[in-house]
Amino acid sequence: MGWIIALIVGGVAGWLASLVMNRDASMGIFWNIVVGCIGSVVGNLIANQFGIAGSVQEFSITGLIVAVVGAVVLLGIVNLVQRGRVR
Repeated sequence: MGWIIALIVGGVAGWLASLVMNRDASMGIFWNIVVGCIGSVVGNLIANQFGIAGSVQEFSITGLIVAVVGAVVLLGIVNLVQRGRVR
């Protein structure tokens, strides 16, 4: 049951991050879930440095905020990589 909650919260976090980074039109639900789940790992790595604990497997506002921040950081890195690439 925990992984279902992680997918739902990851999808919401990825969607919110894509809205913040203005990439919502280019991302579908699958990529929102992927970015949200990977972003939650990145966010937990960042939050642990400041002593903040947030988990996506148990729904909490702190966990959602950490996941959104991590997803925004992940999308920022993706934007930098895509900007440097020759099209």
